[in-house]
Amino acid sequence: MSIEMTIRRAQVYGFLAEAFLYPDENWTLDAPVLMAVARDLGIEADLSVEPVALVDLQALHRHTIGLTGSLCYETECGLPHEYRQSQEMADINGFYRAFGFEPGGPIRERPDHVAAELEFMHVLAFKEAVALNDVRPEHAETCIEAQRHFLKDHLGRWMGLLGQALVANAGTNVYTALARFTAAFVEADARRLGVQLEARPLSAVKPTPLGPSLSCEGCALSQSDEVPL
Repeated sequence: MSIEMTIRRAQVYGFLAEAFLYPDENWTLDAPVLMAVARDLGIEADLSVEPVALVDLQALHRHTIGLTGSLCYETECGLPHEYRQSQEMADINGFYRAFGFEPGGPIRERPDHVAAELEFMHVLAFKEAVALNDVRPEHAETCIEAQRHFLKDHLGRWMGLLGQALVANAGTNVYTALARFTAAFVEADARRLGVQLEARPLSAVKPTPLGPSLSCEGCALSQSDEVPL
Protein backbone atom coordinates (compact mmCIF):
# COMPACT_ATOMS: atom_id res chain seq x y z
CA MET A 1 0.00 0.00 0.00
CA SER A 2 1.23 3.53 -0.81
CA ILE A 3 2.35 6.02 1.81
CA GLU A 4 -0.76 8.13 1.13
CA MET A 5 -3.11 5.21 1.68
CA THR A 6 -1.27 4.17 4.84
CA ILE A 7 -1.68 7.70 6.19
CA ARG A 8 -5.40 7.53 5.36
CA ARG A 9 -5.68 4.31 7.37
CA ALA A 10 -3.98 6.05 10.26
CA GLN A 11 -6.43 8.95 9.95
CA VAL A 12 -9.45 6.62 10.11
CA TYR A 13 -8.14 4.80 13.18
CA GLY A 14 -7.36 8.12 14.88
CA PHE A 15 -10.83 9.50 14.12
CA LEU A 16 -12.51 6.38 15.48
CA ALA A 17 -10.42 6.42 18.66
CA GLU A 18 -11.54 9.93 19.51
CA ALA A 19 -15.16 9.29 18.49
CA PHE A 20 -15.57 6.59 21.15
CA LEU A 21 -14.53 9.02 23.91
CA TYR A 22 -16.89 11.46 25.59
CA PRO A 23 -17.32 14.10 22.86
CA ASP A 24 -15.91 17.61 23.14
CA GLU A 25 -16.44 18.06 19.40
CA ASN A 26 -19.24 16.85 17.15
CA TRP A 27 -17.86 13.95 15.12
CA THR A 28 -21.22 13.31 13.40
CA LEU A 29 -20.57 16.35 11.17
CA ASP A 30 -17.53 14.61 9.69
CA ALA A 31 -19.09 11.17 9.20
CA PRO A 32 -19.50 11.64 5.39
CA VAL A 33 -15.79 12.50 5.10
CA LEU A 34 -14.87 9.37 7.05
CA MET A 35 -16.94 7.19 4.73
CA ALA A 36 -15.28 8.82 1.71
CA VAL A 37 -11.82 8.05 3.10
CA ALA A 38 -12.87 4.45 3.73
CA ARG A 39 -14.10 4.17 0.13
CA ASP A 40 -10.73 5.50 -1.10
CA LEU A 41 -9.21 2.58 0.79
CA GLY A 42 -11.57 0.17 -0.97
CA ILE A 43 -13.66 -0.37 2.17
CA GLU A 44 -17.41 -0.04 1.93
CA ALA A 45 -18.64 0.64 5.46
CA ASP A 46 -21.79 2.58 6.30
CA LEU A 47 -21.82 5.51 8.72
CA SER A 48 -24.85 7.34 7.36
CA VAL A 49 -26.00 9.20 10.46
CA GLU A 50 -27.98 12.38 10.84
CA PRO A 51 -25.85 15.08 12.51
CA VAL A 52 -27.00 15.89 16.02
CA ALA A 53 -26.25 18.80 18.31
CA LEU A 54 -23.21 18.39 20.55
CA VAL A 55 -25.30 18.39 23.72
CA ASP A 56 -27.45 15.60 22.29
CA LEU A 57 -24.36 13.68 21.20
CA GLN A 58 -23.02 13.87 24.75
CA ALA A 59 -26.31 12.58 26.10
CA LEU A 60 -26.24 9.69 23.63
CA HIS A 61 -22.67 8.85 24.68
CA ARG A 62 -23.74 8.69 28.33
CA HIS A 63 -26.74 6.53 27.43
CA THR A 64 -24.94 4.16 25.05
CA ILE A 65 -21.40 3.98 26.39
CA GLY A 66 -21.30 5.79 29.72
CA LEU A 67 -24.08 3.68 31.23
CA THR A 68 -23.07 0.32 29.80
CA GLY A 69 -20.37 -0.44 32.33
CA SER A 70 -17.66 -2.75 31.04
CA LEU A 71 -18.74 -3.14 27.42
CA CYS A 72 -15.92 -1.01 25.99
CA TYR A 73 -13.11 -2.99 27.66
CA GLU A 74 -11.68 -5.98 25.81
CA THR A 75 -10.75 -8.01 28.89
CA GLU A 76 -14.29 -7.75 30.28
CA CYS A 77 -15.62 -9.51 27.21
CA GLY A 78 -15.77 -13.28 27.19
CA LEU A 79 -12.65 -14.45 29.04
CA PRO A 80 -13.04 -17.68 31.06
CA HIS A 81 -11.67 -16.34 34.37
CA GLU A 82 -10.07 -13.30 35.97
CA TYR A 83 -6.54 -14.78 35.70
CA ARG A 84 -6.80 -14.79 31.90
CA GLN A 85 -7.87 -11.16 32.16
CA SER A 86 -4.55 -10.15 33.73
CA GLN A 87 -2.66 -12.16 31.09
CA GLU A 88 -4.46 -10.42 28.25
CA MET A 89 -3.88 -7.01 29.82
CA ALA A 90 -0.17 -7.81 30.11
CA ASP A 91 -0.09 -8.81 26.43
CA ILE A 92 -1.76 -5.53 25.38
CA ASN A 93 0.70 -3.54 27.48
CA GLY A 94 3.54 -5.51 25.90
CA PHE A 95 2.44 -4.37 22.44
CA TYR A 96 2.26 -0.79 23.66
CA ARG A 97 5.70 -0.80 25.30
CA ALA A 98 7.34 -2.34 22.22
CA PHE A 99 6.30 0.67 20.14
CA GLY A 100 6.63 3.37 22.80
CA PHE A 101 2.89 3.90 23.00
CA GLU A 102 1.41 5.27 26.21
CA PRO A 103 -2.32 6.03 26.30
CA GLY A 104 -2.55 9.64 27.36
CA GLY A 105 -3.78 13.01 26.17
CA PRO A 106 -7.44 12.48 25.25
CA ILE A 107 -7.11 8.69 25.67
CA ARG A 108 -7.26 8.58 29.46
CA GLU A 109 -8.58 5.06 29.69
CA ARG A 110 -7.45 1.56 30.55
CA PRO A 111 -5.13 -0.05 27.95
CA ASP A 112 -7.89 -2.46 26.90
CA HIS A 113 -10.47 0.27 26.19
CA VAL A 114 -11.60 0.37 22.57
CA ALA A 115 -10.37 3.96 22.17
CA ALA A 116 -6.87 3.03 23.36
CA GLU A 117 -6.68 0.03 21.03
CA LEU A 118 -7.87 2.08 18.06
CA GLU A 119 -5.34 4.80 18.92
CA PHE A 120 -2.58 2.16 18.97
CA MET A 121 -3.55 1.05 15.45
CA HIS A 122 -3.40 4.71 14.43
CA VAL A 123 0.15 4.94 15.80
CA LEU A 124 1.27 1.72 14.10
CA ALA A 125 -0.11 2.81 10.72
CA PHE A 126 1.51 6.23 11.07
CA LYS A 127 4.86 4.64 12.00
CA GLU A 128 4.52 2.41 8.95
CA ALA A 129 4.01 5.48 6.73
CA VAL A 130 7.06 7.21 8.23
CA ALA A 131 9.19 4.12 7.65
CA LEU A 132 8.02 3.89 4.03
CA ASN A 133 8.76 7.58 3.51
CA ASP A 134 12.27 7.12 4.95
CA VAL A 135 12.80 4.03 2.74
CA ARG A 136 13.19 1.68 5.69
CA PRO A 137 11.26 -1.35 4.46
CA GLU A 138 12.32 -3.53 7.39
CA HIS A 139 10.85 -1.02 9.88
CA ALA A 140 7.67 -0.77 7.83
CA GLU A 141 7.34 -4.57 7.82
CA THR A 142 7.78 -4.64 11.61
CA CYS A 143 4.85 -2.21 11.94
CA ILE A 144 2.75 -4.26 9.51
CA GLU A 145 3.42 -7.48 11.44
CA ALA A 146 2.46 -5.77 14.70
CA GLN A 147 -0.81 -4.61 13.14
CA ARG A 148 -1.57 -8.15 11.96
CA HIS A 149 -0.96 -9.64 15.39
CA PHE A 150 -2.80 -6.90 17.28
CA LEU A 151 -5.88 -7.20 15.09
CA LYS A 152 -5.87 -11.00 15.32
CA ASP A 153 -5.20 -11.24 19.07
CA HIS A 154 -6.99 -8.14 20.33
CA LEU A 155 -8.95 -5.40 18.53
CA GLY A 156 -10.30 -7.57 15.71
CA ARG A 157 -11.27 -10.34 18.09
CA TRP A 158 -13.92 -8.35 19.95
CA MET A 159 -14.85 -5.25 17.91
CA GLY A 160 -17.81 -7.01 16.33
CA LEU A 161 -19.03 -8.12 19.76
CA LEU A 162 -18.90 -4.55 21.01
CA GLY A 163 -21.20 -3.41 18.22
CA GLN A 164 -23.69 -6.17 19.03
CA ALA A 165 -23.53 -5.43 22.77
CA LEU A 166 -24.16 -1.70 22.33
CA VAL A 167 -27.21 -2.38 20.16
CA ALA A 168 -28.53 -4.88 22.69
CA ASN A 169 -28.12 -2.39 25.53
CA ALA A 170 -29.07 0.90 23.89
CA GLY A 171 -30.93 0.18 20.66
CA THR A 172 -29.97 1.94 17.44
CA ASN A 173 -28.36 5.39 17.48
CA VAL A 174 -25.26 7.19 16.18
CA TYR A 175 -22.95 5.31 18.58
CA THR A 176 -24.22 1.89 17.61
CA ALA A 177 -23.77 2.97 13.98
CA LEU A 178 -20.22 4.05 14.86
CA ALA A 179 -19.51 0.65 16.42
CA ARG A 180 -20.86 -1.20 13.37
CA PHE A 181 -18.81 1.01 11.03
CA THR A 182 -15.69 0.41 13.12
CA ALA A 183 -16.24 -3.35 13.14
CA ALA A 184 -16.66 -3.39 9.35
CA PHE A 185 -13.57 -1.22 8.85
CA VAL A 186 -11.45 -3.36 11.19
CA GLU A 187 -12.58 -6.58 9.50
CA ALA A 188 -11.82 -5.22 6.02
CA ASP A 189 -8.45 -3.84 7.14
CA ALA A 190 -7.58 -7.20 8.68
CA ARG A 191 -8.39 -8.97 5.41
CA ARG A 192 -6.14 -6.53 3.56
CA LEU A 193 -3.35 -7.49 5.94
CA GLY A 194 -4.04 -11.20 5.39
CA VAL A 195 -5.74 -11.79 8.74
CA GLN A 196 -8.97 -13.78 8.99
CA LEU A 197 -10.98 -12.71 12.02
CA GLU A 198 -13.28 -15.06 13.89
CA ALA A 199 -16.92 -13.99 13.89
CA ARG A 200 -18.60 -14.65 17.26
CA PRO A 201 -22.27 -14.09 18.10
CA LEU A 202 -22.95 -12.17 21.29
CA SER A 203 -25.13 -15.05 22.55
CA ALA A 204 -22.06 -17.29 22.69
CA VAL A 205 -20.06 -14.92 24.90
CA LYS A 206 -20.29 -14.65 28.67
CA PRO A 207 -18.87 -11.64 30.54
CA THR A 208 -15.51 -12.21 32.17
CA PRO A 209 -16.16 -13.21 35.82
CA LEU A 210 -15.03 -10.89 38.59
CA GLY A 211 -12.14 -11.90 40.80
CA PRO A 212 -12.92 -13.13 44.32
CA SER A 213 -12.05 -9.74 45.79
CA LEU A 214 -14.70 -8.05 43.63
CA SER A 215 -17.45 -10.66 43.60
CA CYS A 216 -19.79 -12.08 46.25
CA GLU A 217 -18.63 -15.63 45.61
CA GLY A 218 -16.89 -16.05 48.96
CA CYS A 219 -19.44 -14.15 51.00
CA ALA A 220 -21.23 -16.19 53.70
CA LEU A 221 -24.52 -14.51 52.90
CA SER A 222 -24.30 -15.55 49.24
CA GLN A 223 -23.99 -19.20 50.32
CA SER A 224 -26.85 -19.08 52.79
CA ASP A 225 -30.36 -20.23 52.03
CA GLU A 226 -31.72 -17.60 54.41
CA VAL A 227 -32.68 -14.19 53.09
CA PRO A 228 -31.73 -11.45 55.60
CA LEU A 229 -34.50 -9.10 56.61
